[in-house]
Amino acid sequence: MRLRTVVLVAGAALLAKRALRRRIDASPLWPMPALEVPVSGRGRQATVTRHVLVAARTEPAEGVVQLRLEGSGLPDWQPGAHIDLVLPSGTVRQYSLCGDPGERDVYTIATRLIEPEQGGRGGSAEVHEQLHVGTEIEIRGPRNRFPLASAPSYVFVAGGIGITPILPMLRAAETAGAEWRLLYCGRSRATMPYLDEVGKLGGGRTTVVAEDVEGRPDLGFLSDLPAGTEVHCCGPEGLMDAVTAALPEGRVPHLERFSASRTEGGAPFEVELRRTGRTLAVAADQSVLSAVREAVPGVLYSCQQGFCGTCQQRVVEGEVDHRDELLTDAERTDSMLICVSRCAGERLVLDL
Repeated sequence: MRLRTVVLVAGAALLAKRALRRRIDASPLWPMPALEVPVSGRGRQATVTRHVLVAARTEPAEGVVQLRLEGSGLPDWQPGAHIDLVLPSGTVRQYSLCGDPGERDVYTIATRLIEPEQGGRGGSAEVHEQLHVGTEIEIRGPRNRFPLASAPSYVFVAGGIGITPILPMLRAAETAGAEWRLLYCGRSRATMPYLDEVGKLGGGRTTVVAEDVEGRPDLGFLSDLPAGTEVHCCGPEGLMDAVTAALPEGRVPHLERFSASRTEGGAPFEVELRRTGRTLAVAADQSVLSAVREAVPGVLYSCQQGFCGTCQQRVVEGEVDHRDELLTDAERTDSMLICVSRCAGERLVLDL
């Protein structure tokens, strides 16, 4: 009986050894390098996935859908936070929470429909077309990279759907008794969500600029802000650039981007994939992700905007031009999001 057991164990060990050898021979990522535990290809593990139900759906403005998401044990959040929405197709998109942080187990988001000719990549269309009352969906987060600074007074600048992270900030500032002022601009009043609510909150402190009637907003007042006033801005790149330029020298606004950072720009460079054993050329108009996927088609990615962290890779050598909206300063010392970030020099080496 004992001899039979020994034979069975030995046979199982031999089969396992042969299976491992077949895996090594077949995989471009073997043999593994002598590095500390690599993060390559594993995505970002820090955010737990939860299931929520679309409990209500409204349209607060032309082309904008608001979803009330209900779930059990949802984490608390603070103004400026956003969640990852895992759409039915598997696409991941980020949306700011615009509801009340005091309301437990409820998240409220709003998204504007962006057509392909406007640069849309299908995420907003999927939200508008497929997420209805009764739909169950996965979320991750919340995370907050746009927190409300502690200050006695604020200036808020929102462009279009950029009002979503600003709205909870207005409520918080009002509750705290802080002085605040809002400049809210958009293409037209019909396309600007939450106009009634910001009007009730602000009264004379809210300036609404509909560009189809009044043209571009006047940012001249930003050049003479009192000391201690914090500026928070969310909107298109052009608006955020204009706000930054209008501030006095040395004053820096708090910014929240809701569109992708540019992945192109600068000189071409090389990327060595240390484990795969290949060196790739990345063109000036090409992302690192695009180049890498030609050599390693299975590399994970999702949002392609530098928000979700799925494509995070470990950097073994080289200087990175970080363009993401996710990684901490500590994480940026030895990793990058290859969907948007680039090389600041001529060569990068990735643990991939």
